[in-house]
Amino acid sequence: MEKAEKIKRLTELSIFFPFWNEEKNIEAVVKQAIPIAERVAAKWEIIMVDDGSTDRTKYIAEKLASQNPRLRLVSIHPNRGYGAALNEGLTQAKYDVVVFTDGDRQFDFSEITTFLEVLPGADMVIGFRKKRNDRNIFKRLLLMSLLKAWDFLLFHFYFRDIDCGFKLFTRHALSEIMPLRSEGAMITTEILAKAKKKKLTIREVGVMHYPREHGIQTGANFAVILRAVLESFILWYDLHYGRT
Repeated sequence: MEKAEKIKRLTELSIFFPFWNEEKNIEAVVKQAIPIAERVAAKWEIIMVDDGSTDRTKYIAEKLASQNPRLRLVSIHPNRGYGAALNEGLTQAKYDVVVFTDGDRQFDFSEITTFLEVLPGADMVIGFRKKRNDRNIFKRLLLMSLLKAWDFLLFHFYFRDIDCGFKLFTRHALSEIMPLRSEGAMITTEILAKAKKKKLTIREVGVMHYPREHGIQTGANFAVILRAVLESFILWYDLHYGRT
């Protein structure tokens, strides 16, 4: 956290984490974020978005929220998907700068300082994983390559790591891209496609990516992929025929 001392402290910051069956991760994710939030922002909040978990995730979130007034729980039931969780977090965030990381402990939230270094003059800052540490890594890399090609073909943009779960938004950016419609994995494509259409300034920064120690990865299963394909066609239609 040495870099934090060289960065102008934010006036306010909303942080949120999407969780789905992360009972073994949620407490560590939130408690590690609290001192970092204290250092980088004068006013801050942490929103725990529980997307219909069937384990103890919601119970733990309620307990954490009861211990700190700056923590709050937003609960979605039944489970609706990753995009729904991100949309809820972005909608519920009340401060001028909003950041999220996935709630699976594969990112180090202290790297927000790298985002803040490049934030002046940007509307959004998005992470890219310097080296992915996923299970079934070859399958994941193949899917990422296909997603990049798909998004370039349909939406004419290219970013190094489209679905990296570490992104920061200014309030201006959110006012331009909200509301979001995708409820599955295509949410990140929707965010970037709308940002491109609105000519927002987006900067990319490299972040570390760590192996998942607990919980189940679902991003590469067939149902998620099929839903993403269907949502991409809906997004293309919306962008071309005036819904966004």
